[in-house]
Amino acid sequence: MEDTCQRCHETLRGADRYCAVCGLPQLVYVAADVPQATSVEPVDRRNGRGVGLEALTSPDGIVWRPALNAALTVAVPVGILCSGAYPLGALGIVAGAAWAVSLYARWARPVDLSASTGARIGLVTGLLASWLMIALVGGGLWISRFILHDGGDVDSVWAAQADKVHRQLLAQPGSPSPESIQMAQRVQEIMLSAQGRAEVWLFGMMFLAAALVLLAVAGGTLGAKLASMPRRPVL
Repeated sequence: MEDTCQRCHETLRGADRYCAVCGLPQLVYVAADVPQATSVEPVDRRNGRGVGLEALTSPDGIVWRPALNAALTVAVPVGILCSGAYPLGALGIVAGAAWAVSLYARWARPVDLSASTGARIGLVTGLLASWLMIALVGGGLWISRFILHDGGDVDSVWAAQADKVHRQLLAQPGSPSPESIQMAQRVQEIMLSAQGRAEVWLFGMMFLAAALVLLAVAGGTLGAKLASMPRRPVL
């Protein structure tokens, strides 16, 4: 359909804004170009490279998805090791946290791997490993008592431990005082009671878990320093 002048109805050309015959300004409607929606890939502000949504960094500079994957990968074997052999597991948590930081550096390839980043990854690794250790030890005791029906053996071991503590409290130079004898008997009664056993076990597990977390933080800090060291070129 041709455009015509509103006054003289003369045919207009497509580019005319005024009528060539009468000079009347013409109203011309131009369809605006609507830009199509395009998917914009997020950009990592550290290096300007495009990254996926899962790799966006948190305000503290840690890419948490590979960090959590690395921590979980290490925490499972370390937690199992600590549940069976704590002294060996205490050494394993240090090496494991350093290993988790090394895995994070390999997977996320951060520009700056600081000691605080390593400490935080080590903290997460220690928390996961300690929770797994508590779950395994508690589950093992429950299975031993209610599934394998070895409650008598568990009770005898615990009674022997309570008797040992009782003797240690009374082991002092000279004859023990009545107050110390009463305190030792009270401690032994608490340890042999159901509530006392649960409290002692819970306190012991919390102490071991706290120690694991502290060792994991130290291991993560050490791992960050080792991963940040410049490597010598291979000749």
